[in-house]
Amino acid sequence: MKPARTSPGRRTTIYDLAGLAGASPTAVSAVLNGTWKKRRISESTAARILRIADEQGYALNMQASGLRRERSHLIGMIVPKYDNRYFGSIAEGFEVMARARGLFPIITCTQRDPDLEIQAARAMISHQVDCLVATGATDPDRITELARAAGVRSLNLDLPGRLAPSVISDNRGGAKALTRRILAASEPARGAGEPLLFVGGRPGDHNTAERIGGFRDAHAEAGIAVDEELILAAGYAPEKSRRALEDLAARRPRLPAGLFVNSTISLEGVLQWSRASRHYGNHAPHIGCFDWDPLAAVLTENIVMLQQDVPAMLARLFDLVDSEETRPGVSEIPTRFAPV
Repeated sequence: MKPARTSPGRRTTIYDLAGLAGASPTAVSAVLNGTWKKRRISESTAARILRIADEQGYALNMQASGLRRERSHLIGMIVPKYDNRYFGSIAEGFEVMARARGLFPIITCTQRDPDLEIQAARAMISHQVDCLVATGATDPDRITELARAAGVRSLNLDLPGRLAPSVISDNRGGAKALTRRILAASEPARGAGEPLLFVGGRPGDHNTAERIGGFRDAHAEAGIAVDEELILAAGYAPEKSRRALEDLAARRPRLPAGLFVNSTISLEGVLQWSRASRHYGNHAPHIGCFDWDPLAAVLTENIVMLQQDVPAMLARLFDLVDSEETRPGVSEIPTRFAPV
């Protein structure tokens, strides 16, 4: 049974949580600031306290507790992955720009796991970061709510939220431009009116939905219908793209000569499948990738890559940091084609 919320209009305290969880205020404090293992608090107790804290909309409030009298000069960032050039360059650039402002950056990778994102946000809040940046978070608004309750500013990067300022790429415009390029490059190999194949990403996240929109826009502009079966947004992981292509090829003897691939992570699965299946014979299909890695150009022929403008995204992000902006809004940064 879900615990009743405390009275409307009154901020939930550690003592309220202790009463609801059947634990001591000291135990609640240790769980919320991430030191519960050192205090030998059981995992089941910690999980119960965190669940009740979420239900009560509570985050550790350093300002209210009098522990945050001055700025810490710490700035935190949550990233979903380190294993592609895009997120790696974001993390590296963030560190450089933070230090140039006299801020100390703290960065952690959460593997696109919503629970790890919240755990990381709580830990950074407990360490008194002045600002928390959620990069590619699965639920950025939940992170904003936690930060706001603790008096900490938050910003979103790569994926937008409704409650805090967000900086993202122009996903729809970039996808439309990339689709035009692939259509033109693959025209000699495509049948009349044949569409491209879209591979990778998750239809429920903003970036993939916008890229699918741009993909459709470019096809409509060219007078080409897009078959729903050719939108393979089965996830970012290489194995998911590979399996989606295997399943589609089993149903359709001939796949489109041109592919729109949603990231270099998905591209890995596409290339694995293409080489193992020999579906396209001795020639690689025409590929456009909404992501960039210089190695990809030497791994396959007939590829064009779209680069997200990380320096411009970070410059806009730190404009928001410097101005202490808190009003929700989305800044879209144009993409650019990678040099051949």
